[in-house]
Amino acid sequence: MSSHISATSDGQYAHTIPSSKEPIIIRGVGRITMFGLNSRFDTEFPAVLTGRLAPEELSDTLRRINAVLHRTMPNNARWLVCGLIFCCCTAGCSLWPVVCLNKRTVHALEKTLDRENQVLYNKLGLHWHLARRPADMNHSLTEYVLVLELLPKMPILLPD
Repeated sequence: MSSHISATSDGQYAHTIPSSKEPIIIRGVGRITMFGLNSRFDTEFPAVLTGRLAPEELSDTLRRINAVLHRTMPNNARWLVCGLIFCCCTAGCSLWPVVCLNKRTVHALEKTLDRENQVLYNKLGLHWHLARRPADMNHSLTEYVLVLELLPKMPILLPD
C-alpha cells in the first residue's frame, strides 16, 4: 500500500490572506483646540462603515467621547487663562496644571475608547484609538484624531 501526499506550493494561499484597509479618521470640529485636542468630534457616519456598523452605535460612541470632552474642556480653558495671566510672575510654572489636565483628558478618552472596543467594536472587527497626527499641510502643528481601524479577519482555514 503506497500513500500519496500531494504537495502545494507556498504561494498558493498567499492571495487569500486579507490585507488591512485604510483606517477611518474622525477629526475634531469643535470651537476650542488646546494642545491639539479639540472640544468636539464630528458625528457624521462614514459611508465605508455601511454594513459593518449601525449608525446608532457609532453616534452613541461619539456621544460618549464628546461628553468626556464637554465635561473637561471648559475647566481646561479656565486653567489656561489663569495660567497665562500669571505666567510672567511664575516663570511659566503656572501652565503646568493645564498640561496635566490635558494629559488627564487624553487618558480619559483612551479609557472610554478601550471600553467601547471591549464591549462592541473588537467583536465587529473594528478598533478605536486616539492618535496624534499632523494638522493639514503644516507639519509643525499636530492634532488628536480618532482612528477607527478595520481589523483583518484571521484566515482560520489556512494551514500553519
